Amino acid sequence: MDRKEDRGLLFDEKTISAIRDKFCRIDVDADGSQRLFFENAGGSLRLKSVVEISDELNRYPDCYARNHKSSLMLHEYEERGRQDLRLLLNAQDGAIVTDLTASSLMFKIVEPIVQYGKGTNIVTSVLEHPSAFDACRYFGEKYGKEVRVAPSNKKTGGVLAEDVIELVDKDTVLLNVIAASNMTGAITDLKTIVSEARKINPDIYVVTDAVQHAPHAVIDVKALQLDGINIAPYKFFGNRGISFGYVSDRVKSLPHCRILDDEKDIWELGSIVPAHYAVISEIVNYVAWIGARYTDLKDKRKQIEEGMRRIHLQEQALLARMLYGDKGKTGLLNLDGVDCFFDYTNLAGRDLILAMKLSGFDYAEAVSEYEKRGIIVYERVAESSYSKRMVESFGLDGIIRVSPLHCNTAEEIDGFLNITNEILDSKRS
Repeated sequence: MDRKEDRGLLFDEKTISAIRDKFCRIDVDADGSQRLFFENAGGSLRLKSVVEISDELNRYPDCYARNHKSSLMLHEYEERGRQDLRLLLNAQDGAIVTDLTASSLMFKIVEPIVQYGKGTNIVTSVLEHPSAFDACRYFGEKYGKEVRVAPSNKKTGGVLAEDVIELVDKDTVLLNVIAASNMTGAITDLKTIVSEARKINPDIYVVTDAVQHAPHAVIDVKALQLDGINIAPYKFFGNRGISFGYVSDRVKSLPHCRILDDEKDIWELGSIVPAHYAVISEIVNYVAWIGARYTDLKDKRKQIEEGMRRIHLQEQALLARMLYGDKGKTGLLNLDGVDCFFDYTNLAGRDLILAMKLSGFDYAEAVSEYEKRGIIVYERVAESSYSKRMVESFGLDGIIRVSPLHCNTAEEIDGFLNITNEILDSKRS
């Protein structure tokens, strides 16, 4: 497909074939049945190299912090992973932060800022993941800070920059706003928000939850002037069991939980798992490998930037095909019996997530019908504590969330459209 205005650009056949070969079980379930995993907003297809390096390094009994051959080798993986993470985030200053989950990591980053930063209020948004939203509420209450909540926008499914900025004043200690909604895929205009917020209060701390957004577009903490960020490898073609983040120079020096005899700016606690750091390198190397197919630049950060740009273009093209169809196939926007929530005119401003509903089906029933036909999607409903605040802010009771990945093909999107028609026909008959 030739690139059209705001419609992205599909990988060529050779590239998409090479990409798909790098993923585990991309279209076949563990039992051998055909399956499309369109629930990457809740997890992610895994790179084969991630599984392989994890298996290999986890075989070692050695502690990484010893002075013998195997230990030194494990330590090299750790250091390489940490440096690759810095390249991925463009974070050459500050400190790397880890925890078991992205949720616990967000609490770890937020507390010292709220406790020791200067200010009387916190600004966040209604679209935050519960870990970020509740970290603001919990520590706001604990340390006597007012919490101000920016509303969602029912048209875009995101949060508008102006709605966030108008809540910021000279006494705002923390601005915590999500990089992209894990419900709708709407990307937040962090550049404008941070720039304008710092004009109002140059000393404000800015933290973002990038767990959803990081696998889909370029992250640059230096350009955005971020003080904290979290990502989760399990949503980024990697493993569960670890979350990585970054805090800026001024945050890393704040009092925080640490081994007191260590340096004051260390935020990683305890014996690390070298395989987790090696996985970061595999993820980063994969993205850089994509970028290197499109640029002659040898600088790895530049390759990462180009790789993420190409991933985003591919996902724009897949989303466009899902919405508008192609080659005579009707897209979801024009398919009788499908409601696509939100305005999809600016696909460049979205991650590859579609929020929809099928006429005549409740959300769980529709999800089940898709699974019967070999497609995994997910319902986000008001009954869930992880969804209630967000879906109700849109005036909805739920959505079906469809979230493919850049390694999916146009033909798989067409298959999804065929099955959607089939499900609707089953109700009509």
